[in-house]
Amino acid sequence: MSHLIWFQNNLRVHDNTVLAEACQAQKLLAVYFFDPRNFDLGDFGFKKTEKYRARFLLESAATLKQNLASLNISLLVYHDKPEAVLPKLVEEHGVTDIFMQKEWTRDETVVLKKVKQKIRPTVIFHEIFDQFLLHPADSPFYSFADVPDVFTDFRKRIENRASIRAMVPIPKKMPEENLIEESSSLPDLPKLGLQEFTSDQRTAFPYKGGEDQALKRIDYYFWETQRLKSYKKTRNGLLGPNYSSKLSPWLANGSISARYIYWQIREFEQKIIKNQDTYWLFFELLWRDYFKYISLKYGDKIFWQSGIFDRKLEWKNDTKVLQDWISGKTSEPFVNANMLELVNSGWMSNRGRQNVASYWSKSLKQDWRIGAAYFESLLLDYDVHSNWGNWLYVSGVGNDGRDRKFNIQRQAEMYDRNGTYQRLWLQPSLF
Repeated sequence: MSHLIWFQNNLRVHDNTVLAEACQAQKLLAVYFFDPRNFDLGDFGFKKTEKYRARFLLESAATLKQNLASLNISLLVYHDKPEAVLPKLVEEHGVTDIFMQKEWTRDETVVLKKVKQKIRPTVIFHEIFDQFLLHPADSPFYSFADVPDVFTDFRKRIENRASIRAMVPIPKKMPEENLIEESSSLPDLPKLGLQEFTSDQRTAFPYKGGEDQALKRIDYYFWETQRLKSYKKTRNGLLGPNYSSKLSPWLANGSISARYIYWQIREFEQKIIKNQDTYWLFFELLWRDYFKYISLKYGDKIFWQSGIFDRKLEWKNDTKVLQDWISGKTSEPFVNANMLELVNSGWMSNRGRQNVASYWSKSLKQDWRIGAAYFESLLLDYDVHSNWGNWLYVSGVGNDGRDRKFNIQRQAEMYDRNGTYQRLWLQPSLF
């Protein structure tokens, strides 16, 4: 019996159900793809993955390769389409079972269908839900159609009736003979069609990709500095690496699991303090889960202009307005500063994202999907469910029943009273 694990957005060995189940075999091979389609232009003219997230992915895959090797598991890395490579690997290594994290959004399901069409039907695919805090099987919902359309209702039902699973232990080492000689290597940015770059020293996210870096960040934020004690008070900050946990990029590609963070929170509450700040990081993990459940409920509607409730609103598509928004040349300095931070670093605060998205969709009344696609391209922590779900929410075609519009100038006064953040990004870079 020979197993293959197809890594996607689960690039870790800690708390990885897919890896643990795949290891129940005499032979195990692992594979990861830098699918060229993920670096092509998308529907709205932006590369689906730009240089910031691409480098973070390269670093994450390199770490995964090392950590799997310590378990005597070889990770083959390809800059190719999965349907072009996986059938050959299956035959060459006599694979009987393929293990993978369950994905359900449009692009991922299209690729999986193409793979299955080219692989002999006797091979068993094991698609495992493993990107949630709360596993769907443990949820209080009878079906995905039962998921509430209001987050507060979702949260209350989860908090009252659900429990979070224990973490999955790192599997034992496979036999040494499981390692194979392989010639696959990680591509570099130019091979992916992207430019090498030097990080902007102003960035609020100066970290590298990979599981080891994620665990290091947890150790620093929770235990060394105990900044978790003040998370709720500082989370709307704009400057520096420590106003928030900064865990989202590692969560997005699965270098760390939501369960791992949850159980670290619980340990912190037992050993240090339990307060509104520790609760609020759990609260944010619930928001992340919520958008995943919403995409399970509504499917491809999360990509529709009319959104999940089919709201027919008037949207504009003005190229000049788009270029001004992207290049930080709008009439709102606070919006401009946030957009310049994004284009120069691949990062933007939660507060910034809400403001620039509201400005784009509510003030400028431009097609919200263009903004979502631009975020997809640039953001280090792009996650299909959270990105498109949040854009739906802010733009009035999603789960926000109040349909709010941000007062940008008031927001700037509240969160950048002295203009320090705006000056940092609006002045020419010195780096």
